[in-house]
Amino acid sequence: MTGRANKMPQANGGIKCVVNTCHYYGSGDHCYADKIEVQPQNAKSTDMTDCATFLPE
Repeated sequence: MTGRANKMPQANGGIKCVVNTCHYYGSGDHCYADKIEVQPQNAKSTDMTDCATFLPE
């Protein structure tokens, strides 16, 4: 991802996030990041992925 995501004033409706320690988290499990990046390339299961957008609060 080129640069950090920006925190939007409203939730990004297509993204559910339950990580309440993330800067982009909003109550009700909403994500306020304007974009997300999930990696790594060639992952074969959900256990092999992570959200590179995560930023600790």
